[in-house]
This record gives sequence, C-alpha cells and structure tokens, in this order.
Amino acid sequence: MRGKKSRSFAAALLALILLSKISAQSLPPDPPPFDAPPWWRQALGGSVTGQPAAQAESVIMTLDGGNVKAYSYQGRPLWNYFARGRLIPYVTRSREGTSYICRTNGILIALNRAGRELWQINLGETLAAPVLVGWDGRLFVFTSKRITCYTASGYTLWSRNLEKPIALRPVKDETGGFFLVLDGGELLRLDAFGNTVSDKLESAPVGAVTLKLNKSNDVSILFFYAQGNMELLNTNTGEREALKGIPYPFAPLASASLGANAALLLNDGKLAFLSMDQRKILWTKDTHITPEELASSRIEANISMDERGIYLLTKTGAVGFTDDGRRLWLIRIKGSAALPSFGDEGVLYSGGSDWILYAYRLEERVKAQKRVLYGPAPEGDYGVGKPLALFMADDYFRYSEEDMEPRLREISQAIRNGRIGEHEREYASYLMDIAGSAIGTPRTGARPPVFVRHRSEAVRLLAYFGSRETVPFLADLFTRENDPLVKAAAAEALGRIGVDPEGLALQAFSNAVFPPAPLRDEHALAAIADATGAICRFSGPPLSDAGVRVLTSLASVDRPSSVRSQAERELKTLRR
Repeated sequence: MRGKKSRSFAAALLALILLSKISAQSLPPDPPPFDAPPWWRQALGGSVTGQPAAQAESVIMTLDGGNVKAYSYQGRPLWNYFARGRLIPYVTRSREGTSYICRTNGILIALNRAGRELWQINLGETLAAPVLVGWDGRLFVFTSKRITCYTASGYTLWSRNLEKPIALRPVKDETGGFFLVLDGGELLRLDAFGNTVSDKLESAPVGAVTLKLNKSNDVSILFFYAQGNMELLNTNTGEREALKGIPYPFAPLASASLGANAALLLNDGKLAFLSMDQRKILWTKDTHITPEELASSRIEANISMDERGIYLLTKTGAVGFTDDGRRLWLIRIKGSAALPSFGDEGVLYSGGSDWILYAYRLEERVKAQKRVLYGPAPEGDYGVGKPLALFMADDYFRYSEEDMEPRLREISQAIRNGRIGEHEREYASYLMDIAGSAIGTPRTGARPPVFVRHRSEAVRLLAYFGSRETVPFLADLFTRENDPLVKAAAAEALGRIGVDPEGLALQAFSNAVFPPAPLRDEHALAAIADATGAICRFSGPPLSDAGVRVLTSLASVDRPSSVRSQAERELKTLRR
C-alpha cells in the first residue's frame, strides 16, 4: 500500500513537472535587444532640446539654436522654421498638425503643418507646462500665474489666475478638460469652458493618471505620493479612497494609463502593470534601465499606452510590452540629447548629442485610430456646434429687435474682454439660431424675419469662438443662405476659424465657384477668396491644393477686378 502511494506521488510529481515545462515552452521568449542600424538618420545642425513630437506620419523637434525642424516618418525633410530666439523644450501638435512652440521670452507661436507661421501671442512670461489641445482645437496655455484658453486662431476664450505655482503638470482628462495641482496640494479641475472645481489633497502628489473603471464607468484620478501611498478620486461623486492594499513602497518615476489600467516605472527600473478594477499589480518586468543609471541621477522617463502595447522611453533607450507582460522589443541608445519619441507608425526617433536625428523601425504595426482629413479624430465634442435647445425653439420673442440688439452687444463685449468662458455653448447656440434663421431649419418653426444685419453680425461673432464644431453649420449656412451679405459673412467666418478638418468649407467654396451653379455676387466671391487663402495658410496640404484651384479660378480674367485682385494676393502669400 505504501509503495502504491509512493508510485502515485512520483507519477503526479512527474506529470506536474512535464506540464510546467510544456507551459513554459508555450510562452514565447523575450526577443533579443534591437541591434540593427538606424532605419534612417538626418543631420540637424543643432542639438534637440526636448522630446520630439511624432504625429500624422511626421516628427518635429526644437533645436538649441532656435530652429524647429520637421521630417516625414520615412526621413524626408519637410520644413525648417527659425523662431528668432531660443525656444523652451515644449512642443505640442494639434490633430490638424499645427505646432505650438514658445520662446524663452514668452512669445507663443503657432506653425501650420507646412512650417508656416500663423500667429504670435505675447504671454508676458514663458510657459510653465506644455500646451494642451482640446477636442475642438482650443488651446489650454499655462504660465506660472495664469491659465488661458485660446482658439486655434489665437483668440482668447477665458483665463484664470493662479495664486500658487504649479506643483503637478496639467493632465488632460476624459471630459476634454484637465486637472493640475498647485503647491500645498490644491487640486484644480477645469472643463473646456473654465468652470473650476477645487479640492484639497493631503499634499502635492508626484504623479497622477486618469482612469475609467469598468465597475462604475466613472472617471477617476489616481494620485501617487512621495511616501508611496496612493489615493483614488472619483471625479463624478467626489469620493476619495486611500489605496492601502496594493504593495507599493515608493512613488513611481513615471506613469501612464489606458482605461482601468496603469503602467508605472518603479524606482528599481522595473515596469509595473496595475489593474485598478482588480486593485492589484498584475506583473512587473525588467526594462532597459540599469542599476548604474538609477544610481547616477533621477531618471527622466515617459510612458505611453495604446492598443498596441505599453512603451517606456528614457534617454538611454526604450522598451515595449504587451498588456499581458510579454516584451515586444528593447533598444539601448547612446548619446541621446533628449527623450526619444515613439510614433504611430512604429518608428522611434532619437536626437543625438552629435546633432543627428536617428530613426529606428521597431514595429510594423500602425496605431489604429479614427481619422479625419489631417489626423486623428477628436475623442468627443463640447456641444458648441449644437443648435438652440428644443424647449426654446418656439420662443417667438427671441427674434424681436429689442431682444437681439442688447444680446448681440453682450456677446460682442464678452469676446473683446476674452470672457466667453462658461457662456460659450449658450452664446454659440444663440448666434447659430440667429444666423440660420432664414434657412428654415425644422427646429425653429414659425418666426418673424430677422434683419440681414443681425444675421451677418451673428455669423461674424461666431467666428471668434473658433471651434471646429461650428464649421459644419457655417459651411451649410454658406451653401443654403440666399442673401449674399450673409453668405459672405459665413465665408469670412470660416476663414477666420481656419480649421477645416473634413474639408467641408473648401468643398462648399468649390461648389459656389465652379459649374453647374457658380456664384456671381462680387462681394461673396471676394469673401471666398479671402477665406480660402486663410484656410490654406492654416491647414497646408492637402487642403491647400484644393484651395489653390479655387483661387486660380477666382483670379481668372473673367472675374470682377476686386475678386481677381484678392485671389491673386492670396495666391502670392501661398507661394512664399
């Protein structure tokens, strides 16, 4: 009997060993470190000062001599802009490919995707954090004393003063707004319209990520403190939870999140994958960071997460993992002048201290994302392009001149003072209702006529809101409006906004210029020429190619002289 038990135990042990070997063999081993030569390299003529910005099959970077250079992801030089002064190492790109840079003297500069300067704004002091771009192209700009929201065309929407320095850099949240922490642990959460919710944390955290937990579908913020403790804040309910059950003795050196998960760089150089739905760390993995690097200085690191994997970047290398902890690749970099950048096309860009940009093709997979004409589609919308609420649609008196005159003056004053702020959706909806009152939308029903001057003024004011969300309305208004003055105002508004991510404005202009039903009104045609030039300057190719065709037609000898002159001026500016 005893011999039988011994033989059974031995057989079970052997089966367990064989099973473990089979399981281990079924897991693919980590690939060896990447040691192939660069895919391509380009001489920069200067040292990269900050992390390159990779987007839309291109990469741009700031150099120590005040230049900004752009290359295609395949290494073709695209453009070179000289800022006429030293630049801080922050560069932000919008979905349309517009680049925002800032000189050390506080001059904020916007460059289109072809490297052409669009505008400058004097902030009075230099940036305290990178510019954030909202869903509709608006900019959130941070200095040590103020937060200012600008349109993509550089018009002020609102501003908020800061009484204390920024302790934790602003982070975009799931609502299209952002949060930041001031010295002393004061948490500020702001939406796109400047509405602010303030809270007091136990102290200033060293890091934070946003999470969308599957259990509640609520948006939460996970804060990391220097002592190693973590705190979860539910932004919908305001509930706070101290997380004590997760073994985590030190604050992370870098962090990122996607959905309900977060990736953390630990102080021993390992990468940890944290599931907040399960409230535990699922795995930790070795990275390219060596103990010598950790001992020498504080690691400057960046982590990103998307459906392809988790990517950790430092000046000494980079590594990619799947969400189940399998290593995708690992590369070591020598002589990097700044953090590298990993693009959507699987290319790693590293600016060397030898003034050369190196590109390494590490993956063939391309990041999947919904796109529009110029780049990734926004994650959501702010409701700025929505018409008047249905409950107000039958308010007959809202079209009376006695009501409209002071209302339009109020909105105009708010624009001049840069205080549209929390009234933005209300104002925009009202202006769209007035501007479109003659095209008979079914939402508004019977109503008295609105004078052309009021409709034109409403369109003109709407342009200063600068939201890409109003472009479909304005393009439709331009197409359907019969009065040439209002039609011209709609064209001018589209040009002032500049953003035409789906090409709706230029398509409307093309339909008005070319057969079968070309527009004849001289004032409206001149407005089309002016607006087309503005959109082309802002957007660059490929929209500018379509715009040049419109302008070339408007510059032909059979057009009125004022239209021809305006079109020729716009064509000249595009050829510079």
